[in-house]
Amino acid sequence: MRASLVHGHQDVRVEEVPDARLRYSTDAVVRVTHACICGSDLLGYRNTAPRPHGQRTGHEFIGVVERVGSDVAQVRPGDRVIAPFTWSDGVCAHCVAGLHTSCVRGGFFGQPGSDGAHGEAVRVPFADGTLVVVPKGADAPAGALLTLSDVMGTGHHAALCAAVRPGGTVAVVGDGAVGLCAVLAARRLGAGRVIMLSRHPDRQALATRFGATDLVPERGPAAIEAVRELTRGLGADSVIGAVGSGEAMHTALGVARDGGAVGFVGVPKDGNDGVDFRQMFRRNVALRGGVAPVRAYLPELLADVLAGRLDPSPVFDLAVGLDQVAEGFRAMDERRAVKTMITF
Repeated sequence: MRASLVHGHQDVRVEEVPDARLRYSTDAVVRVTHACICGSDLLGYRNTAPRPHGQRTGHEFIGVVERVGSDVAQVRPGDRVIAPFTWSDGVCAHCVAGLHTSCVRGGFFGQPGSDGAHGEAVRVPFADGTLVVVPKGADAPAGALLTLSDVMGTGHHAALCAAVRPGGTVAVVGDGAVGLCAVLAARRLGAGRVIMLSRHPDRQALATRFGATDLVPERGPAAIEAVRELTRGLGADSVIGAVGSGEAMHTALGVARDGGAVGFVGVPKDGNDGVDFRQMFRRNVALRGGVAPVRAYLPELLADVLAGRLDPSPVFDLAVGLDQVAEGFRAMDERRAVKTMITF
């Protein structure tokens, strides 16, 4: 079968690899129909977080089950499924508590020794605990279903961590796919006002389409001042940090109102730069976030997608075949695309 592998700085290649196969009785093999490139995939592409040469790429995919192990009971061959970006057994204490990303037997698709999503098929460990079956006959855009594997669930996690509440004011720092989905998530949770910090017209337009009520193109101290002007000097009740830089975190904390909350899901790039605990203490600003336990959120988000109440699919503004995956990476790296879908 064919799959995408990273070989160093801006070097992604599609090559022949061994066919995906069952290793354990709890596995399933899923034929990939759609996958996508994540902003975190760019860390390996840019070599800012080096990956071993030949490591598989990708962790977001949907597809059709081809084979299952003898102990798999919940998914069957022929089922259309969504795979969250991590696998989990579904029964450990962390999974039962809804924190599947901390599963004691879990892992990330694309990590060394596992199959990546950017390939024709994927071995899924703990298939019953990991995969979510799309009901037969369900009519939903493939792109909307694909967002549930990571980016929409991550935006939802950020909104929950930021304590978004009905009628509240939300500021979103970061206009990538996660930030844009966070706009949707905030509106879904009842936010009355959503301020998007963005300076790119195409992303501003999509944020507005998703429900943003105000746009702030400034950055740094100017952005903090602009948000405070929009909120009568108070700041936002809830702030979503969808960028992992220290500057973005400083901005997120700066635009939060006293007593507000910041939910962060951007992969940290520079440790705790930008986090001023004295300021947080003095102003009673809460900070919470981390890797999104997407598996926990999938059932409720899928129900809304199938009911037509939620459609994050416009976040995909470029579609390529597997042979063009390198161009998909380049387009996102150069900010010519928000998020790339790979079709098989």
